[in-house]
Amino acid sequence: MRYLSLVITLLITNSYQLTAEEPFAFKYRKPREYKLTARASVLDSRAKEHPEIDFVFEKGGKVQDLQHAIVNTRVRPRGKLVIWLMGYNDQLFERISSYGLHGIQVHYANRWFSKVCQENPVGEHCRGNVRLEAATGEDFSDQVNIPQPDGMMERSYQFVKWLSKKNPQANWEYFIDKEKKQLRWEHVIIAGSSHGSTTAARFAKHQKVSRVVMFCGARDQLQSWQSLPSATPANRFYGFSHVLDSGWTADHYCRSWELIGLHEYGPIVEVDKTKSPYGHTRRLTTDFDVKGNTRRAHSSVVPGGNAGKNKRGDYLHEDVWRYMFTHNNDYFGNAVPMDDSCEKDQR
Repeated sequence: MRYLSLVITLLITNSYQLTAEEPFAFKYRKPREYKLTARASVLDSRAKEHPEIDFVFEKGGKVQDLQHAIVNTRVRPRGKLVIWLMGYNDQLFERISSYGLHGIQVHYANRWFSKVCQENPVGEHCRGNVRLEAATGEDFSDQVNIPQPDGMMERSYQFVKWLSKKNPQANWEYFIDKEKKQLRWEHVIIAGSSHGSTTAARFAKHQKVSRVVMFCGARDQLQSWQSLPSATPANRFYGFSHVLDSGWTADHYCRSWELIGLHEYGPIVEVDKTKSPYGHTRRLTTDFDVKGNTRRAHSSVVPGGNAGKNKRGDYLHEDVWRYMFTHNNDYFGNAVPMDDSCEKDQR
């Protein structure tokens, strides 16, 4: 059964007072955290399924196209919208809202990886082009056919348009351009983990955004899009990986980070030995004990059951997460040479 749902959590505290210098204002400054959900297939009648790449609305009796949003009007707003390109992570979204950011998670084609671009050797633009088509809904790939209403950009726009009507208190309207046709991408933080972080990076090469947050990524070790000219300046990309993650040990992440140009903004910094702001670098790693479990290492850099905790049960990387989403892009570390031990040519 298709449905729209709106969940509003009311948390009573003192009212937030806006200052004249802020570029963004809540229309009604009641101290509340809002959590909202809506199905992509209900928001836009043009939305279609693409079962050939497992891009469907329901599977095994479970809804697949439910999208999530969060905002906390108790917190000073930053006027930035986070678009998360992986499965919904409530703990991460709680932190996003606590930073004064709006956040949405959208349904987009992110399960194609094992279904297309299976040639050996794979073309060096194949996966990058599929990622770009899934993100934009434009014809970049001959491997898939994802029209505009089914791309991440349009589904994000339709969701924010709905949110602006259902939750006017949080001023979602701010993120829609004057022509009412798309989002104001310069105010968007595109973020993801693993597969999602790689698509976030590929999209940001094409579309200028406010920031790119890459957990356990970006990857695509056989692709060359990482070195393409970038619409988003390289100092706006932030990466975080565990050193036992197979994407790190196989030089996939260090390769992408260097090809994007992140070595121009500081060295790789071990966050467990350095305090925020980590020398203002864009390349962060952790080596906390995961008992040699590489699968845990991969997902350990985001909030959740695999993340590092101290003896009190507190997360080890709260400062890292805040840094990645909120650090001033204009502050960065000194350039360092590329690392010759990081294999860039993996074909």
